[in-house]
Amino acid sequence: MFRLDADLKVYLHREAIDFRKGINGLATLVEQSMGQDPFARAAYAFRNRGGNRIKLLIYDRTGFWLLIKRLEQDRFAWPRRPQAVMELTAEQLHWLLDGIDIEAVQRHPVRHYQHAG
Repeated sequence: MFRLDADLKVYLHREAIDFRKGINGLATLVEQSMGQDPFARAAYAFRNRGGNRIKLLIYDRTGFWLLIKRLEQDRFAWPRRPQAVMELTAEQLHWLLDGIDIEAVQRHPVRHYQHAG
């Protein structure tokens, strides 16, 4: 399994796309539909209509990476939030790729204390 840098921004396109799109088609979608720069230091995630495939588009200074993951029996737990584009952390993307429903995961709130004890 590969690991993305923890500080990498991740943008998730919520609606399903035509999975015949390659690098050029996805880069155009990043610009026109997501309002983002495909050459930015970020990963862009897309899913197919059946929910069993994910494509990641990443630019790394010298060219584009196009990564595809296909599940044989299951579906990805794609977030159901209303916005068209969601920003995730790299950790959340790894959870999504591992089959974890990221909307069901809750961390403890950040606490700020004045003193110990």
